[in-house]
Amino acid sequence: MQRKRYAPGRTGSTARTAVVLALGLGLGAGLAGCSSGAPADDVKVDAKAGVASAAAPPGRYRTLFEPCGSVPQAVLKEMLPGAAALPDPERERTYRGTAAVTYDTDRRVGCSWRADTPETSHRLSLDIERVVSYDTAVSDDDRAQEVYVRKQLAAGIPLPPTAPPEPTGTPGGTTGPTGTATTPPAHKPTTSGDTAATAPTPTATASTAPVSGGPTPSGAPVSGGPTPSGAPASTGLESRVLEGLGQVAYLDDVLGNAGANSRQRSVSVVFRTSNVIVTVSYRQETTGLSEAPDSTELQERARKVARLLADRLEE
Repeated sequence: MQRKRYAPGRTGSTARTAVVLALGLGLGAGLAGCSSGAPADDVKVDAKAGVASAAAPPGRYRTLFEPCGSVPQAVLKEMLPGAAALPDPERERTYRGTAAVTYDTDRRVGCSWRADTPETSHRLSLDIERVVSYDTAVSDDDRAQEVYVRKQLAAGIPLPPTAPPEPTGTPGGTTGPTGTATTPPAHKPTTSGDTAATAPTPTATASTAPVSGGPTPSGAPVSGGPTPSGAPASTGLESRVLEGLGQVAYLDDVLGNAGANSRQRSVSVVFRTSNVIVTVSYRQETTGLSEAPDSTELQERARKVARLLADRLEE
């Protein structure tokens, strides 16, 4: 019988150790390759991983002022003429006002005042809201603008139309003597074999309807009839967008019947400054044979209080 050839160092345990080392080296190389190369096909990669986008900036205001002390007593005497005839203790309570019940005075506050006489009743109320966006991609100011727009549209006051950008060097333009492109005319008369060219129709942010009492996009005045709020059109006292108050503002004037023998007019001035929305509501009710409350007087008083609050926010 032929004997097996002896090889030095190839004992059973040594051979097994060599096999284990080889497998270990191969496994280590495979793991190293997996960690340094592209991920395997069955490995799920988180699509949200990566550089985090910058959060939207916060609003200007973090707190709100106390509302019942925000209107001077001299202004309250003008807004509430019936308070002058009240006994001293009751008159003082009237001028102090009644604070609105809220759960977070850093988010929303309000106050109201009321004075009655046998013929008329006056009520002034404030609502001040600080809007906070809980979406890191939407700023507090943008969220406040969304809330403001909903209020304006709910009042039936269209958003102002947005003017279209002026075209420069459009493909349809002609070249002048200096080589600069000029735009075609807005309207070209139709001739035989020719087609009229018209300018693009302006677009609006929410509605192409003009602001109440303002001109139509074509330049023609709004045809008559009362506005939805009840104030006559084209008098300058209809519900409308206001300028020079906060960043955006509007006024809503509503006349209606409060009862069988009473008339009521309610004027609301709403404006936004950064992430704060302020609503000033001023209402007068007349009874019996008294005339309906006057728009001019109520609007002037409501706008006066709104300006005071706008100045307070700028302090």
